[in-house]
Amino acid sequence: MNKLTDRIHAAVSAGQLPESSAQNICQWLARSSSAVDQKSIEELVDAQAWSELNDRFFRTLAFGTGGLRGRTIGKIVTAAERGTLQPLDRPEFPCVGTNAMNYFNISRATQGLVAYLKEWFAKQELPGRPKIAIAYDSRHFSREFSELTAKVASENGVDVCLFTLPRSTPELSFAVRYTNATAGVVLTASHNPSHDNGYKVYFNDGGQVIEPHASAIIEKVNATESDIYEPLPPESRGIIANVCEEIDNAYMARLETLVLDPSLIEKARDLKIVFTPIHGTGAQISCPILTRFGFQYSTVPQQIEFDGRFPSVKSPNPENAEALTLAIKLANEQNADLVIATDPDADRMGVALRNSNGEMELITGNQIGSLMAWYRATTLIRQGVLTESNLKNCVIIKTFVTTDLQKAIAKKLGIRCVETLTGFKYIGAKLGKYERALPPDIQARYRTLTEAESRAWRLDFSSYYVFGGEESYGYSGSDFIRDKDANSATVMFCELAAYAKSRGITLDVLLDEIYGEYGYYLEKNGNLVFEGAEGAAKIKRLADSYASQPPQTLDGTAVTGLTNFGTQEIRDVEGDLIPKEAMLILTLADGRRVAVRPSGTEPKIKFYLFGRKEPAEDTRFSREELVPIKAEVSASLDRLWTELQADAHRRLA
Repeated sequence: MNKLTDRIHAAVSAGQLPESSAQNICQWLARSSSAVDQKSIEELVDAQAWSELNDRFFRTLAFGTGGLRGRTIGKIVTAAERGTLQPLDRPEFPCVGTNAMNYFNISRATQGLVAYLKEWFAKQELPGRPKIAIAYDSRHFSREFSELTAKVASENGVDVCLFTLPRSTPELSFAVRYTNATAGVVLTASHNPSHDNGYKVYFNDGGQVIEPHASAIIEKVNATESDIYEPLPPESRGIIANVCEEIDNAYMARLETLVLDPSLIEKARDLKIVFTPIHGTGAQISCPILTRFGFQYSTVPQQIEFDGRFPSVKSPNPENAEALTLAIKLANEQNADLVIATDPDADRMGVALRNSNGEMELITGNQIGSLMAWYRATTLIRQGVLTESNLKNCVIIKTFVTTDLQKAIAKKLGIRCVETLTGFKYIGAKLGKYERALPPDIQARYRTLTEAESRAWRLDFSSYYVFGGEESYGYSGSDFIRDKDANSATVMFCELAAYAKSRGITLDVLLDEIYGEYGYYLEKNGNLVFEGAEGAAKIKRLADSYASQPPQTLDGTAVTGLTNFGTQEIRDVEGDLIPKEAMLILTLADGRRVAVRPSGTEPKIKFYLFGRKEPAEDTRFSREELVPIKAEVSASLDRLWTELQADAHRRLA
């Protein structure tokens, strides 16, 4: 041991390893009794893999407002970690390190979460014990991490509802509300690469934790230094109840209510759909729902089974065209109208459609969300559910970095459009606010109301949520779930496709009809990726530079406005204060906009570019007129992105 620590300190003296990383390594070695830990570190030292050691130990994995996320399989997998190779080529043990997703950090996070829940529960003077609902996806170690979470929670006096099979993140959100749990945890890294995993936390409303709970949980987790704890006596421990089928059925019953006009499906029986869960959880719910409604669909054989390697794609992210390659190939073989793809934890959904030229065409998250927002709002108005007297109580919610087309649709229809920070937790928080505005007796039984009953109460006494979404392929159409939901989106988009089919038009023609009436809006996103400890420092330096020295011109156009969400007091249209966040929005003299923000979950800084052209008052663009308009707006955003990349590299030079 001393020889190993001596070699680590020697690496510090030689400038090969930062002192902070060395301290974390030595503390880990001092407290760990695991042979895997000792051998893994020794292997990396022997190999002089200082960069790998630094990435694993430069910090203790931070518990953020959403939970934990990081590598569970290192860039270098040691022989000790590999152990006896598991099914699907998975190492036997997760990545060793303070900055990794492993049993150490899962235990710490759960201990801290439980400590806060017990304090909060006691202050509410509620009967019984706190309860946590726990779900997991198809990623490496997700099941093992979920079982450890349940064990730690129960041994520290909290009841647990533990899913027995991989299930989606939105179903976990639903389960928290359905079981009246105090909190929820889902083991997932969403659409991240296969080497990652995460620990995502929800509170008793079914939404991701927000303030004041978030900071209080973070404080408890950060105060927990060890994965070791003393279990309570057996009589004081919580009970672990296995769940799955009952919640599946209740969830699907609610999803059925999202279809606004079932007769359209009857009129469009020739609509053909290809669905893929990209090796994740989406098929477990979306496929049965499509079957219930009688949609004609097929699945991608290579991607239907759970597989944490995601071997058929470079990235299991339906935002990326490559992830839909196999589905589009099958759609062409079957002459299908539509491809729908969901990410591993089924909170994001991507779409490819057969356009008016007979070709499969990918559309963006902004376009997907705008189509659904338009369809749901106009259909509810056409059905007489939304009327002149109650439109003032209707709301579409989007993030600041989501297309303003949705704002234009809402404005013209007389619906309020609320903008939030990026992250569906902020949309969930708005839904919680609207629920709390209902009469107390309705609040007390709100979760037991039918969708029609709850809609009537919201229209009369609060705000009725028509639709909400993010540009990053996340959407929802009702408040029985408080997170983005690809299962909901699948149902809603298939109905929309049936509507277009019933009219004898393709979805791209329908989208152009919307552009013609409300204006052409185009968005392009760009990312600069910086991994590891050095990358994190670069991302911070770049973000700080935009705040302190914003560009004066971009693409030859003056920057006329700067909104700094990190320093300014900003309120939304309802008067609610927007929390501080490291995001800036630059407005150009010609109406283009650029938003810049570090990702909260990935090692990248994100750029969001916005362009638009609106028709003159009381006119609309024809489809022919849109052709040059689209080219003009697209070219202007391409030039803007080229300049932003060059500017970013100059700032880091």
